[in-house]
Order: sequence, then structure tokens, then C-alpha cells
Amino acid sequence: MSLTTIDFTPWFSNEKKLDEIGIGLTSEDLRNATNESIDYLLSLLDNLTDADIAFEPHDPNANDEHAVEGEEHIGWNMGHLIAHTTASSDEGAAISSLLARGVEEIKRPRYETPWRDMNTVESCVQRLEESRRMRLAYLETWPDSPHFENYRSGVSERFVEYFGNLNCIGAFLMGLSHEVGHYDQIIDARKQALAAREQA
Repeated sequence: MSLTTIDFTPWFSNEKKLDEIGIGLTSEDLRNATNESIDYLLSLLDNLTDADIAFEPHDPNANDEHAVEGEEHIGWNMGHLIAHTTASSDEGAAISSLLARGVEEIKRPRYETPWRDMNTVESCVQRLEESRRMRLAYLETWPDSPHFENYRSGVSERFVEYFGNLNCIGAFLMGLSHEVGHYDQIIDARKQALAAREQA
């Protein structure tokens, strides 16, 4: 699981932390990686119907402790996955903007589109393109000389041990790597939806 623009393999294999992955990267690299990821996710919507988007896949490992009661163990459909992954990437981009401008991070600037509203191909395309626009816009807020020495504050020692000491680059990568980490799950949901359609 990786991008051609940024290799997340060392992160997923626990060989490097995200702050190490970010060494030498620029805002242009983040911009290119964002476009690559969004374009890839859009390609996974090709030939899908609205019914495919709403199809609930079988996921024996589903265990979301943050889900509303009764939804902890449901398989995430395509709409749910796109709502979730883009929310994390948007959040990472928002935090990166604060850090790059030398602002102290206050709280998590996260909003996740209600996944039950993501029940058509059109709504998924809209959310992906909206997320692209928002992420790229956050990168445009970086000053000419970003405050690379400004790191995420208020995080636990465990957070730093796991992710590394994240500045604006690392914060952006945190959201993007989370998105890339869901690729296989999105591919599986797509395959199950198409298989169910063929059997209907």
C-alpha cells in the first residue's frame, strides 16, 4: 500500500515513523500525493452503481469502538469508507496549515460527513472532489517559509512514540497515510458489491 509520489511502505511495516517519512518532502510533494490518492479513489468508483455504493460488505474483523451503538460490527460500505478516509485527510491538512503558520494546535479540527448520506456514486465523487479542493487549499495557506519547527502539541507520549514528532509535513502525512491504509478495505468492499450484483 503506497503511492508513487510518497512511499508509505516503511511506515506500514513499522520500519519508520511518519516524521521520518516526511524528511525532505515539500508542500508540492503533498499536493501531488493528494491528487494521486483522490484520482485513485475516483477510479475505484468506475462502473459502480448507487446500489454498489450502499452495499454492506461482509467484514468478520469489523470492530469500531467509536461507532454509534449497534453499528460497532457492521462492514463499511463504499460511502462509509470514503466519508471516513477523507475526513481524516481533511483533518491532517487543516492541522498542517496551523503548524506551518506557527499557530499552536488547539483541538482536532475534524468533521466527518454522515456516512448514511454517502449512498450514491454522485455523493462519493462530490465528497472526493470537495476533499481534494479543501486539502489543496490548506496547502496554499502555508507561508513561504513554513514553521517546520512547530510540532503537534497536547499529544501523548504514546502518540509521539508511534507516529513521531509531527510538524506540518507529518500532520499532513498522518491523514494521507490513513487514507492509503484503507485502500485494501475499499477494494474489498468494491469487489464484494460487484460480486453481489452479478449473483443477483
